Amino acid sequence: MRMDSHLILALDETDLTKALHVLDEVADLIDAVKINWPLIMSAGPEIITTLSKKAEVICDFKIADIPNTDRLIIEQAIKRGASAVIVHAFTGTDSLQACVEAAQGKDVFVVTEMSHPGGQEFTAHYAEKFAAMAAECKASGLIAPATRPERIQQIKSVAPNLLILSPGVGTQGGSASAAIANGADYVIVGRSIYGSSNPREVAEGLIKEIKAI
Repeated sequence: MRMDSHLILALDETDLTKALHVLDEVADLIDAVKINWPLIMSAGPEIITTLSKKAEVICDFKIADIPNTDRLIIEQAIKRGASAVIVHAFTGTDSLQACVEAAQGKDVFVVTEMSHPGGQEFTAHYAEKFAAMAAECKASGLIAPATRPERIQQIKSVAPNLLILSPGVGTQGGSASAAIANGADYVIVGRSIYGSSNPREVAEGLIKEIKAI
């Protein structure tokens, strides 16, 4: 992925027309667009191919299954044009290794600690182990919470050579500048952008905030 603005759009819209409009508004500003099940379920898996013609696509499937199932999912995502996938590590080293191998050089990002409050109940306790596993399996990077920016720094210390993508900026209360200052390479922003009447203005404001660090 390019690293120009350090901003990734989480496009969790279910209205296809609106989703395409929002992406068209900000495609030249963002480094990638992250899509999750809401858009996939409403628009169909072909939306991956459609969006890949406008921006780098990260499929946020949070894959967590046996190695063979993981492999099949990732192969289909890459075949349709995804540049990256997001996976869980709690299923074990064999599953994570299968994800990396199935991506065939495309990026695999591993969830360490979820950004919502519940993320502190379970994932936070194993975040450093997940980060170490990601490094061992040669994943591309990690997902670490902008809502708890001090955790980004702690997680990155375990795997300093991996990229950090940080969700939770905006509606969840995280700060783009705090996330980047604590070691994130990208911030992931969704509702603050796609829910705005002026998505481009919001994206420009976030980029300005990031560049001011």
